[in-house]
Amino acid sequence: MDKNILYTAIQAALKAGEEIMTVYTDPEADFEIEKKADNSPLTIADRKSHAVIADALASTPYPILSEEGKKTPPEERTGWKELWIVDPLDGTKEFIKRNGEFTVNIAYVKDGQPQAGVIYIPVKQQLYFADIETGAYRLDHITTLRENDCMETLTARAHRLPEPGNRHDNFVIVASRSHLTPETEAYIGEMKKKHHEVETVSSGSSLKICLVAEGKADVYPRFAPTMEWDTAAGHAIVRAAGGEMYQAGSDKPLTYNKADLLNPWFIVLPRKS
Repeated sequence: MDKNILYTAIQAALKAGEEIMTVYTDPEADFEIEKKADNSPLTIADRKSHAVIADALASTPYPILSEEGKKTPPEERTGWKELWIVDPLDGTKEFIKRNGEFTVNIAYVKDGQPQAGVIYIPVKQQLYFADIETGAYRLDHITTLRENDCMETLTARAHRLPEPGNRHDNFVIVASRSHLTPETEAYIGEMKKKHHEVETVSSGSSLKICLVAEGKADVYPRFAPTMEWDTAAGHAIVRAAGGEMYQAGSDKPLTYNKADLLNPWFIVLPRKS
């Protein structure tokens, strides 16, 4: 895979994070909160982030499927063998709550499978990036790229995932902070019957997928609605770390650029030891 694909996505995510933080850290800022058709919130930060990412990715030959972008008809998208899938601000509810658990998600998808992904956490200044050929990484304390940066320098400064130091004796389940459904609670109950000691960790946005990729969590069950842009970047990262995101109740992974962009329920599992 062309390394420029991933580097371009990293550049876009960092620029978007900078734009989001100008809104987030301004005590006088009006988030300009609107309600979308599905009653989920939309802020000025979502729109600003989308504009920055769309501009940055325009240098590539691939179309963009974004939560805040133009909605392209499925019959047109069927011809998209390679594309970007973007969530300019994943975790808008967390952004509005000002708890810092929101991310920028950018994925490169080919033939329905995520091949590369970037997740940036602006408040924590943490960058997750991965491609299926070279693996998954986390880079801390980053807000912008250095003048001499390239994929080799970024990889050299980053932590390879999963990290060996994240091994743990108890069984860790990561769950949504905002969408803990009865089905998820039932799944957690079943895991408590199978494992001696079970710990549940709550988190917002795509951070939950990153915890599995890092080796800090053993499973992330999602029995609630999500869209392709919510998961594509995280899916790429967990795949590159040796794990997988399966459709619930099967051994089939999630696929992308479907006619219906709604994901089925899924379970994220780490690399098998």
